[in-house]
Amino acid sequence: MTHALIVIDVQNDFCPGGALAVAGGDEIVAPINAMMDDFEAVILTQDWHPAGHSSFASSHPDKSPFEMTEMPYGPQVLWPDHCVQGTNGAAFHSGLRTDADLIIRKGFRPAIDSYSAFFENDQSTPTGLQGYLNTRGITALSMVGLATDFCVHFSAVDAARLGFDVTVRLDACRAIDMDGSLAAAEQAMREAGVKLI
Repeated sequence: MTHALIVIDVQNDFCPGGALAVAGGDEIVAPINAMMDDFEAVILTQDWHPAGHSSFASSHPDKSPFEMTEMPYGPQVLWPDHCVQGTNGAAFHSGLRTDADLIIRKGFRPAIDSYSAFFENDQSTPTGLQGYLNTRGITALSMVGLATDFCVHFSAVDAARLGFDVTVRLDACRAIDMDGSLAAAEQAMREAGVKLI
């Protein structure tokens, strides 16, 4: 079994001081760096939105951040502008090791958001990560990063659905936890067969 570490969205805008800061988001950098050498492959994901992305509340004049809206692909949380391509907010945390095998950028299509490392939020447009892992013969994945209840959660569930052996290392994740989203995400991951440790 070839085992990869998937490091999800450890970017400045998700760390304290960022546009969509996750409490304690910077606390996971050192533990993630320390575990990288234990895996056959390390893959980083990077939220990479064009300015004016459709998931930004600022693109909807009558909406505020964290409100819901309906997109052609389903319900969508509207976020503060974050991880805009080429900005410091989109950059990886300066302490994170970036000597990875692959960096997957997601959320770059203006009309659709992307939480999962595998699919856009329409659940059908692939990022290419599955093909890369299959080509490398990787069958087991450990996931860490930000945020537990959004991008980690959707990535883990998709990976399990695709047949990978998936573990989420909760000690190296942090959550947004809006309106019980963390408990719901943990339940959904368990139901999908994801191991939470």
